Amino acid sequence: MDDFPMSNQPRVVKVLGALLVSMTVGAFVLMALGNNPPSAGPFCLSAYYRLTSVDQAVRSKACQAPNRWTSIEIFFSGTKSGGLQRSAGAIDSICHFVVCNGDGDGDGEIQATEQWQKQWAIQPSRTWQGSDKTIRICLIGDGAHTLPTDYQLKRLEMLLEALCRKFHIPAESVYLPTDCQ
Repeated sequence: MDDFPMSNQPRVVKVLGALLVSMTVGAFVLMALGNNPPSAGPFCLSAYYRLTSVDQAVRSKACQAPNRWTSIEIFFSGTKSGGLQRSAGAIDSICHFVVCNGDGDGDGEIQATEQWQKQWAIQPSRTWQGSDKTIRICLIGDGAHTLPTDYQLKRLEMLLEALCRKFHIPAESVYLPTDCQ
């Protein structure tokens, strides 16, 4: 006796034929797109994977002692757009990392400043209360009119996890902007 009755053979052939046609059409669509993926949605992996890894961003040219840093402060740039290249050094001297919002530099892009590369402290000023053991992270945006993007928040979370793990910084020593809590 056969495993397939004669009445099911035309149905199996139709299903296999439809599968072959759909796979061929899908292959042609992907070839037509080439290196131009569909437009990025809020969680588009193609845009996400173009970003530098967090572990690579955390590395520095100078030696990183495990007890060098004891806290992290996050603050908004107060601008709508920007990054290290567009700020002409203004941001570089007040933070260790910049997390971009896509308006100027890549959305979620983490840029390490020269201060971080050399493991230098940011000098406390009248605008913040940190110490010389505080890592400062600048989120591009103002927190009111220009809110952080989903990518910015996700990448900030990943950066915080990496820094806290590497330097043994407890969660209670991470300070968020007052309008973000």
